[in-house]
Amino acid sequence: PDDARLVAESVTVDPIGRIAADGSVTLSGTYRCTGGTGPVFVSSSVSQGDQSVRYGIGGTRAVCDGLEHRWVNTGTPDTVVLEPGAAHVEATLMELRPMGIVPLPSFHARQARDVTLTAS
Repeated sequence: PDDARLVAESVTVDPIGRIAADGSVTLSGTYRCTGGTGPVFVSSSVSQGDQSVRYGIGGTRAVCDGLEHRWVNTGTPDTVVLEPGAAHVEATLMELRPMGIVPLPSFHARQARDVTLTAS
């Protein structure tokens, strides 16, 4: 059915993220992708206040078998301490396609949403 193609690739962000005592941030969600020619990753970034300033939070290697999987990324922003409360998260499903010498990123899906960061 045509509907299956529309949801073949997606990424979601859970409404709650966590901040540990050491400042590390854990974000999570789900993804679904179909086979690519290169490795596929779920990357995520977070912003607080100014949405033009985003901090990358980890990356997870994706399993692209057409099924839904969970992703969890943990990282510590270098230059800022994030606070519990409202934040904005963007998750991207990205493939590194072999193109000549340098693999080029190819975006499969992305989602941005407002989340709440809670102290864990």
